[in-house]
Amino acid sequence: MFANYLIGLREGIEAALVVSILIAYLVKTERRDALLPVWIGIGLALALSFSFGAALTFSSANMSFQTQEAFGGFMSIIAVGFVTWMVFWMKKTARNIRGELHGRLDNALGIGPYAIAVVAFIAVAREGLETSLFIWAAVQSTGSGFSPIAGATLGLATAVVLGYLFYRGALKINLAKFFTYTGAALVVVAAGVLAYAVHDLQEAGIVPGLDNLAFDATGILPPASWYGTLVKGIFNLSAAPSVLELLVWFAYVIPVMYLFFRKPRVKQEPAPQVSMPSTATER
Repeated sequence: MFANYLIGLREGIEAALVVSILIAYLVKTERRDALLPVWIGIGLALALSFSFGAALTFSSANMSFQTQEAFGGFMSIIAVGFVTWMVFWMKKTARNIRGELHGRLDNALGIGPYAIAVVAFIAVAREGLETSLFIWAAVQSTGSGFSPIAGATLGLATAVVLGYLFYRGALKINLAKFFTYTGAALVVVAAGVLAYAVHDLQEAGIVPGLDNLAFDATGILPPASWYGTLVKGIFNLSAAPSVLELLVWFAYVIPVMYLFFRKPRVKQEPAPQVSMPSTATER
């Protein structure tokens, strides 16, 4: 539940931040007439995102077991790819996202209401589709039932409240730090989703090694216990992973964490060319 709450919160915050920036800019620039196209674009993006999530759920439910496992495994790998890209992209652009959105909206205002709706639709749909895919993949990895769905829903609800507080100016946080900390936590969650994708592919018979367990800690961390659920929620890794699952988990977490926290290299400016004064007398 915690992992799904984190996904819902993090992805929801990104979408809420985009919406609050668009709305606040139009209100401050006295362009309230453009609010309706923005809300239409946002509504269409949300509808597309929910439809995408529903399509994933219902299409996988009608498959045979092996096909379902293969489908879940490949979709989880795609979800991890999207999330990894998003984590690095948001860390890089968090400081400039406001100016970027303002620039796009200025251009759209000069074209017309349809362009404004398209800008809002693209900005929110990108986050929404990514959120639907990753929540679906995370729910597959953390088990079916009410708890994963409730965690994701609570995370999204919290994001909506925080987005409203951003808009009203009642809440100010350092977005660069927020996206750095939650991004690091999301890397751990993504590692678990990737490991479970391997598990799915092993169950589908595509990847070998399903019964070759790295360890079995279900005796001290029963999956049904609260502490077993807590540990799985933190590391998003089964208490009895196969060797390949464990290798994939570490092979993802270590390099991605290193690249995520690595400080960007500062470009060395070339030393200015200093012209030597000509001597008064050439000898």
